[in-house]
Amino acid sequence: MLNGQEKATLIYVGDPMCSWCYGFTSELDEAVIELGDEVDFELIMGGLRPYNKESMHDLKDFLKDHWAEVYARTGQKFSYDILEEKEIAYDTEPACRAVVTIKSIDPSITHSYFKSIQHSFYFQNKNPLDASTYVELAQKFGVNEEEFLQRFESEEMKLEVKNEFNYSSKLGATSFPSLILKYEDSYYLVSRGYSKSEVIIKNIREVI
Repeated sequence: MLNGQEKATLIYVGDPMCSWCYGFTSELDEAVIELGDEVDFELIMGGLRPYNKESMHDLKDFLKDHWAEVYARTGQKFSYDILEEKEIAYDTEPACRAVVTIKSIDPSITHSYFKSIQHSFYFQNKNPLDASTYVELAQKFGVNEEEFLQRFESEEMKLEVKNEFNYSSKLGATSFPSLILKYEDSYYLVSRGYSKSEVIIKNIREVI
């Protein structure tokens, strides 16, 4: 409660395989640190290209241009080797489902795990369709391999990630990253796409 009113919640709608979400990392982190206890924080999977069948190679030129633009603006480093892969589809559902799985196990590490997937995909070029990619990351956070894998592959988590995709649509998050502030039963668009931390903080404090 703040001044007798409910604390605001900052809802981050993103996708671990969204390049602008990756580029947005440091700005969001700075904003969250600065805001501290002023807001609660919630991460929702938006689903950039869930269930997509096009390969990394099919989208090579499109993705390379986007990644280069993100690097130029944000300084986030990319590795491009994965763009040569003809057998790996650019399907973002497994990465999103991995985040939802971690959230079901330990909500406190959700955002850190989300960022670890980003680094794994964009910088290390780990296979985003291989469950072992997400198991290895989960283990680094002290999560039991068997528990993670069982949940990750369950119908419950496949449904839960769809629920998050649907929720993001209801929030009006049509592009990623999107930041939405929930305050006193109302929702306010804080930012759509890449934004600087000072803009995020200013927009939030104007509401609360």
